[in-house]
Amino acid sequence: MGNGDARVRGLAARAGGWSARHRWAAVGIWVLFVVLATGLGSAAGRVDVEDSEQLKGETSTAAGIIEEAGIEEPASETVLVQAKDDGLTSTDTDFRSAVSAVMTAVERTGEVTDVTSPYDSGTVSEDGRSALVQFDVRGDPRTAGERIEPVLEAVADVQKEHDSLRIEEIGGASMMKTFDDAFGDDFKKAEYSAVPVALGILLIAFGALVAALLPVALAITAIVATMGLMGLVSHLQPMSDTANSVMLLVGLAVGVDYCLFYLRREREERAAGRDARTALRIAAATSGRAIVVSGVTVCVAMAGMLFTGIAEFEAMGLASLMVVAVAMVGSVTVLPALLSLLGERVEKGRVPFLRRRTGGRNDSRFWSAVLKRVLARPVLSVVVATGALLAVAAPALGMKTENLTLDQEFGDSLPIVQTYNRVNEAFPGGSEPAEVVVKADDINAPEVKAALADFREQAVGSGASRGPVEIKLHDQQNLAFVYVPLVGGSDQDAAGASLEKLRDEVRPATLGKVDGVEAPITGQVAGNKDFNDQLVGSVVPVFAFVVVFAFLLMLLSFRSLTIAVTSIALNLLSVGAAYGILVAVFQHGWGASLVGAEGVGAIITWLPLFLFVILFGLSMDYHVFVVSRIREARTRGLGTRDAIRHGVVTTAGVVTSAAVIMVAVFAIFGTLSMQSMKQMGVGLAAAVLIDATVIRGVLLPAVMALLGERNWYFPKWLHRLPDLTHDEAPAAATPRTRDDEPEKVPV
Repeated sequence: MGNGDARVRGLAARAGGWSARHRWAAVGIWVLFVVLATGLGSAAGRVDVEDSEQLKGETSTAAGIIEEAGIEEPASETVLVQAKDDGLTSTDTDFRSAVSAVMTAVERTGEVTDVTSPYDSGTVSEDGRSALVQFDVRGDPRTAGERIEPVLEAVADVQKEHDSLRIEEIGGASMMKTFDDAFGDDFKKAEYSAVPVALGILLIAFGALVAALLPVALAITAIVATMGLMGLVSHLQPMSDTANSVMLLVGLAVGVDYCLFYLRREREERAAGRDARTALRIAAATSGRAIVVSGVTVCVAMAGMLFTGIAEFEAMGLASLMVVAVAMVGSVTVLPALLSLLGERVEKGRVPFLRRRTGGRNDSRFWSAVLKRVLARPVLSVVVATGALLAVAAPALGMKTENLTLDQEFGDSLPIVQTYNRVNEAFPGGSEPAEVVVKADDINAPEVKAALADFREQAVGSGASRGPVEIKLHDQQNLAFVYVPLVGGSDQDAAGASLEKLRDEVRPATLGKVDGVEAPITGQVAGNKDFNDQLVGSVVPVFAFVVVFAFLLMLLSFRSLTIAVTSIALNLLSVGAAYGILVAVFQHGWGASLVGAEGVGAIITWLPLFLFVILFGLSMDYHVFVVSRIREARTRGLGTRDAIRHGVVTTAGVVTSAAVIMVAVFAIFGTLSMQSMKQMGVGLAAAVLIDATVIRGVLLPAVMALLGERNWYFPKWLHRLPDLTHDEAPAAATPRTRDDEPEKVPV
């Protein structure tokens, strides 16, 4: 098709055509949508996930009992008083004087309550060299970190007066403040720097400020609108700050990618001599359709998180799904309207020293050279590329997942981590005790009190705890909180075994014998176990949902059983390679120093499932875009091998630009101080890099070249399925090229 009119069908083509004809209306509707979503979301407010909604199991049951009773547990703090050498013990005058000084100093701040002496509570270590002064912080525990500074200063002043002792504070509030001071700005810096990084790469890709600003502007407006929608939706599905951060990450990635795909195709068609209207129509029918297919596939992948049953994951999945849907709609509606309005002005703001990247048919030396060799020896290319990826993925077979301890997460960079280790060494489990929430019809009934006493005795007698076991009664609510330091301390396997003894042996033999008593066991170790159990149980349904629905979408979108099968296989191979890199770097420590990390012996529990869903969705961006271009070329009359060459090389530039943006944005998160964030950033960045190079540049064309016409195999018994292909072929047939003549296209 030249510059004449031609009909194209399909949702994306119709949306793009309408927007180009009614450009001011399309822009106005988009602006109104963003403003309304933001305003309504702000007015409605955001409902965040409550503790009782986080998990199923005992942790959730305990949180529900506490919330129903209206009890707000205060933030607890502990001051470790420890002799620096073996010459001083808790019975010495200097030691007792230091304990008294700590108690007096913290009480004087007026910020604490219920200060308890270690001599009363029995929190003196077996060797007598360590003791714990315990107290609670007044006020809302969620904001305790903002009020703990005077208490920390008071403890530090006592330390100055006792050189022979270590006097150090640790607890929920002090850790909250320490981490906020040390890492609080990490996430903000990462989020704020992601936009300039993306803009800088787009400037290099397009060589013009206006063209570079369009994808960023649309991605940001999509994110802003989704933030408003999150407020509205949160009244049905509570949200969280984590969901907000993930939404921003995904929204920026797909928002920029979708606009980049559309804009590059429109510029390419204009450079080929088509008028602005025809170029927009072709972009709408081709890239627009690829965006819709990709967007729906990504939404399906994100929806997989809804099957975990974990509120935090459900919030992340729903928030990501919404931002992808909003970005997709914006890309196929308001973007063509803006391109129609701007016309040639999209080239404004030329960047000096950068050649004009029009999307015309310039020589793509690198990808032409790579593809020439791949298509010349497809069997060798498949064997080498697959072998390399399987070798990279091999370490994933030994993947160990666990919730990282404080020292694993932050190393020894913070003094409070060293305090945490000292407390756990002197009082195993003391910094993270199990908490038994006992609910009875009458908490002061003789049989209940006797059961509580038996539980305390057997918790120590069974070997699950070395004590002291503390019991706090709430008479009005008929509740009792029992705090049990677990043997094992920061060793999660050992602490988990102690927890199992409490749950499976001690509780049934004591509290379990009293009718009407509920006694769910919660706490850090219990929460980790319940989270792991919930996550492991959700792996199969999440994987099955994502893979099956992605397969069906590819089948319907390309009308090819072969394309659907190979798409899933290649994506799984990409995810497997990402897992292998994670295990090699963060579990075994191979090359960890190269990314500023260290081997911590495990991958954080939530990451493998999170990565699978995110990567499976995002990798479909590239796959759909490349395969759509290949299918388009074949529909226009090219042979399969020539169509492969045309599709891969003509998309190489946009896929490279999009991948560089994603890798750069994800790599920013790899620079954060927390090991879990490093793992997420490195895993995402490595996977996208592998996907955009080895998978799409080598393995995909090699596999398709080997399959030949079998790529388009679609059994007759499947012909009754809906046809979502839309036969996007608005351009005239391109003359066939010989296999040894690479097309002249841009990178």
